[in-house]
Formats: sequence, structure tokens, C-alpha cells
Amino acid sequence: KLTPASLAPPLSASPAPLTTNQFSPLPPLLLFSLFPPLPKQLALGSAKRAASLEELLQTSDFVSLHVPADPSTRNMITQTQLELMKRGSYLVNASRGNVVDVAALASALKSGHLAGAAVDVFPQEPAGHSTNFHTELQGCPNTILTPHIGGSTEEAQAAIGVEVANKIAAFINRGPTTGSVNTPVVNVTKSLLPGHTRVLSFHQNTPGVMKEINRILSGANIASQTLETGFGVGYLVVDLESETSAEINQALNDMEHNIRSRVLYRGAGYQGGPL
Repeated sequence: KLTPASLAPPLSASPAPLTTNQFSPLPPLLLFSLFPPLPKQLALGSAKRAASLEELLQTSDFVSLHVPADPSTRNMITQTQLELMKRGSYLVNASRGNVVDVAALASALKSGHLAGAAVDVFPQEPAGHSTNFHTELQGCPNTILTPHIGGSTEEAQAAIGVEVANKIAAFINRGPTTGSVNTPVVNVTKSLLPGHTRVLSFHQNTPGVMKEINRILSGANIASQTLETGFGVGYLVVDLESETSAEINQALNDMEHNIRSRVLYRGAGYQGGPL
């Protein structure tokens, strides 16, 4: 039977945004990242990169999915992809329920094309003990079905609390949106220099907005500028080599397509710990 211990693969595959550094101690590992493309690195241990999802499916004994739920991953694994997998291989879905066509997976398991599967996410997650949960995967041979509660241990909850608090504090103090799932992601690691100003602007992703912002900020030299867009929103982080005033912040918030702007400064009036 397929047990957690048997999932240690002779050859494993993970179509996930992961680096080879994270898995190099394991046996031969094949990685494929859907988004974003990973920077090339020297081979570490036996890990290597697949050129395509098709190559990964055709050559792997174990395929483990770790992707978020968005339009690009919906039904990422259907009958077509399952037929590409090696006969006798295994599929592990620990990502999101709508990533895999459950009916097609059940068919592949019952036909013997796949030797087994482990799933802890479903298109319709079980709501609780009082509901009658049903999935086509129930009764399939050599299949493990578990609830998606890996984050519900005391240790995980404590770690999540610390992680969330750190991310909120970092956004307040520096402006990064790293890890956000519904706003553009800007990773700000640079601390704000004394006497400099950091402008944080959430605005509608509309032509002409940056021209208006640059007009408002034109009185200062720009030390750095980062813009990312997505979800119909633009997020701009600008460091200026000067101190700003409440009037500039007000002008940014008065823009027609502004959502919310904020100014961090290390000049006169700054209070608080290191940014």
C-alpha cells in the first residue's frame, strides 16, 4: 500500500516555484516551475530542472504538486496530462483542489495506469464532521485522502502568527508586499536612509497614472523606483533623496485613479524604530 514512508521517491517531480537548494539532499529530483521562471543555478546534488511539464510527467515516478489556485493552474492535470505519466507512477496533490481533474484521476487509478495517489485538497472541501463528504477518489485503489489541516498544529499556528505579524510590521515600516495573493508583489529589502522619503502608491492600473505621480514628485531626485502591476492594480515604491511634506501625500491621494498612497520618511518628524 501507498504509505507516507513510501513517498520517499527514487525519482521525484515537483512542478512548483522551488529552488534546487531546498531539495538537493534527496534522491534524484526533477523540478519544473510554472511561475515565475526560476533563475538558473548550478546543479546541486542530483536535482535537475525539467524543460517542460510534459517532460516532467513522462519521466517521473512521483509527481508532487505545489502550486497556488489561479486561472493558469485550474485543471492543470487532466486526462491528457495523466496519460503522459509513466504507468505505475504516483501523483501527490498538496496544492489546491481545482488543480487536478478528480474524475480523470479516479479513472487513472481504477484502470491501473497510476499505482497510487495521495490527496489532501478537494474541489469541494469537507465542511465538517456533520456533512456527508463525497469524492470520486473514495474507494480508489492505493489512495490516501486526508484533510487539508497541515497548518492546524500548535507549532504551525504559532509560526503562522509570527510570520503574519512580521509581514505586517515589514509593510508598515518598509512597504514590501511579499507573499501577498491579491496585490502586486514588491519585495523591498532596502532600509530608508536618513533624510530620504519613501512613497508607497496603490493605484488603478490605468495609462497616465505614472505620469501624474512623477509630476507630483518632480521636485526631488529619485534614488530608486519599483513598479509592479496585477489584479488591475499598480503598486509603486519610490525612494526620494529629500524630505517631503503633507501636501505631497495629499496630492497623491487626490489623484483620480489613486487607491491609497502613503509616505515614509526619515527626515524631520520621523518617530519610531529602524526602518
